[in-house]
Amino acid sequence: MLQQLQGLQQEMLEAQEEIAEQTFTATAGGGIVEAVVTGDRKLKALTVDPEVVDPEDVEMLQDLIIAAINRAMEQIDEAAAERMGDLTGGLGALEGLL
Repeated sequence: MLQQLQGLQQEMLEAQEEIAEQTFTATAGGGIVEAVVTGDRKLKALTVDPEVVDPEDVEMLQDLIIAAINRAMEQIDEAAAERMGDLTGGLGALEGLL
């Protein structure tokens, strides 16, 4: 059983590394703002459609940037939860033993 847990731990580390190497792209405002974030939560790129930049409404642009980045972060969380769920799905059988 210890070997199974160690194997699972190794698989989880590998899954975390795989996610860290991926990129996640999200948009806000119908594509006005696009954020690309790496799986290790580093902002890699941010694109803003210059046609919508209104110096009189900077607050809206800031909100769209925040929304795009937050959505990309949510995608990372979802990918991690799905991947970890795949790995830990079999732990139910071990619960009585732990």
